[in-house]
Amino acid sequence: MNTIKNYASRSVWISAIMFTALLAGCGSDSNNSSDNGSVAAALTVTSTAPAKAADLVPLNSKVVAYFSETMDAAAIDGFSFTLAGDTGPALTGAVSTDANSSSVTFTPSAPGFTADTPYTATITAAAKSLSGKSLANDYVWQFRSGITADTDAPTVVSTDPTDAATGFALNRNIDAVFSETLDPASVNSESFTLTMGGTAVQGSVSYSNKLVTFNPLNNLAASTTYTATLTTAVTDLATNALTADYSWTFETGDTIATGPEPVNLRTAGDFVILTKTGITNVFQSAITGNIGASPITATAMNNVSCDEMTGIIYGADDAYVASAGGRACFAGTAPDNTLVANAVLDMGTAYNDAAGRTTPDFTELHAGDVSGKTLVPGLYKWGTNVLINTDVTLAGSANDVWIFQIAGDVLQASNTQVLLSGGAVAENVFWQVGGGTGVVLDTGASFKGIVIAEKGVTVKTGATVNGRLLSQTAVTLEMNTVTAP
Repeated sequence: MNTIKNYASRSVWISAIMFTALLAGCGSDSNNSSDNGSVAAALTVTSTAPAKAADLVPLNSKVVAYFSETMDAAAIDGFSFTLAGDTGPALTGAVSTDANSSSVTFTPSAPGFTADTPYTATITAAAKSLSGKSLANDYVWQFRSGITADTDAPTVVSTDPTDAATGFALNRNIDAVFSETLDPASVNSESFTLTMGGTAVQGSVSYSNKLVTFNPLNNLAASTTYTATLTTAVTDLATNALTADYSWTFETGDTIATGPEPVNLRTAGDFVILTKTGITNVFQSAITGNIGASPITATAMNNVSCDEMTGIIYGADDAYVASAGGRACFAGTAPDNTLVANAVLDMGTAYNDAAGRTTPDFTELHAGDVSGKTLVPGLYKWGTNVLINTDVTLAGSANDVWIFQIAGDVLQASNTQVLLSGGAVAENVFWQVGGGTGVVLDTGASFKGIVIAEKGVTVKTGATVNGRLLSQTAVTLEMNTVTAP
C-alpha cells in the first residue's frame, strides 16, 4: 500500500490539531467552559482514548471517554455519544458504561473505521452522571485513523510493587501499567486478583489510562508473601487479550506508609527529563537517565550531547544534530517517536492525577514559605508560590509519600537544599507546579523529588537534582547534575 500518498494532508491535519492542543495547555481536560464558580463541581471528561489529535488509530479500535464521576447508562447512548468521519454518515455502534473506571465506551459496528480518515467524537450535554450532573458544554475531540487493524496483544510493562519486592507497605495499592489502552470493561475483580497462600484477598479494582489498580479492602498482613495475577480476560481496545496470565509475587514488611498513594508516572517515569518544547543546556551537565521531547522537533535538544548522558535521547523525529558528542545515544526511529509521544501523554495524566488529589492534609502551610521547615508526609496544597530560601527537610520513611499541589511557582534560593531524612526517598516526592513560570532552582541548589510542571523548569549553574523534571514546556540546564531516583 502507498503510505506516502496522504502524507502532506496528514501533516497539515496533525499540525493544526497539535497546535490547538498545545494552546490548551497541560491542565486537566476540561469542557472549555467559563469559570462561573460552579465549574469545580461540574461533570468533566478527564481523558479520552484515542487522545485528542491521536494519529494512526487502529481500524478496529473502540473509543473511550473517562469522566470525573460514574456515568448513568440510561443517560448516555448513541445520540449523546457520536462518532463521525469527515465524510459520510455518523458511525453506528454500541455505547456502554463501566463503573470501575468511570468510563463510557463507543464500539463501532463492523467493519470499524475507514482507513486514513479524520474522525470527530462528540459527547453532548445530555449525558449525565449517576448523581445527575451533566457537562457544561458538548465535549468534542478529533483523531485520525491509520491504515491497519491492531492485532498485537497488550503486555504488562511495569508493576508496583515489582516482582520479588520485599518490605512493601501494608496499606498500599497494587498497580500494573500496560503497554496500551485497555478495554475498561475487561478490568475487574475477576481479571485482576490478589492471593495470599492461595486465599483470595478482598478488594476493589479500578482502571485509568493503562494503569490497573487493586485496592485491598483491609491492610495486608505483615511479613507475608502475596501473588498478584492478571488473567487473559484483560483485553485492549481492539479486543486483543493478554497471551497468558501474568503473575508476580512480593513480600510485605511491617510498616504502615504515611501520606497519599504515590503518583504513577506510567511511561513518563522512564525519563529523567521530559518536555513538550525542548531542553536547552550549557555544557557540561551530567544527566543520568533518559531524556526526551515531543511534539517539538528533536533539534530542540541539540545542545545536550551524548558525552553528558548516561541514558538515551528520544526524539519526536530524527532531526537531532548534537552540538558535541555525536548521535550515539540518540533514538529517533518511528517506534522511538511513538514512545516519547506516549510518555508525554502519560506526563499529562500524571499532572492531572497529582493536581486532582482531594482532602489535603495541609493547606497554605507557612503561607508557602517552607524555608527552614520540616515537612512530614502528606498532601499539601498552596494557592501561592512555594519559597525555599533556606534548607527544607522532608522527614519520613522509605514508603512515605509527599504530594505538593502548588498553584504558583517553586523558587529555590542559591546554595540551599531539599533534604531527605529518616529513609525518605526522592521517588516518593511529587511537586505538581501550576505557576506561570514553573520551577526555578538557583545556583548551587540541591533539589529532591519529581517535578510535574505545567510550565518550565530552570536549573541554574551548578544546581543538582535527584529526581525527574517533567515539563509541559521547556527545561533549561546550566552545567547541572540531574540523576533519576
